[in-house]
Amino acid sequence: MAYEGGCGCGAVRYRAVGDPKFVANCHCASCRHHTGAAFSTWAGFRDDQVEWTGDRSLHESSPGVRRGFCAKCGTPLSYQGEKWPGETHLTLGSLDDPAALTPKGDAFAAEALDWSKPRA
Repeated sequence: MAYEGGCGCGAVRYRAVGDPKFVANCHCASCRHHTGAAFSTWAGFRDDQVEWTGDRSLHESSPGVRRGFCAKCGTPLSYQGEKWPGETHLTLGSLDDPAALTPKGDAFAAEALDWSKPRA
C-alpha cells in the first residue's frame, strides 16, 4: 500500500510505502501550538518508507524535535524526534486521502482540552 500527500499549494509532496507503525491522535500542547488544532492526527512510518519531492522545510521546535512544513504555504507535514528515532510522523490531514487511515488511539490524552478528551 502507498499513501501520498503534500502541502496545500503543491510545492511539497510525499509518498509513504507500506503499513504505518501507528495512526493516532496527539493531544499534546506542542502539537496544538504547531498545527493550530485542538489535536493532531499522525501516521507514523519508518524514515525509509517516506520519500519527499519539493523543498520541505524543517524547524527545530524544541531540542531533538524537527517539524516539517511547506515554506510557501505553511502546511504542517511531518514530525521527527529523538523520542522515536528512525520514524517520520505525517499529518493525516495532509494525505490526499485522509480517510484511508483511521486513528487507533490517543497520545498525551492527559493534555487534551476538556471538550476534546478521548472517549473511553
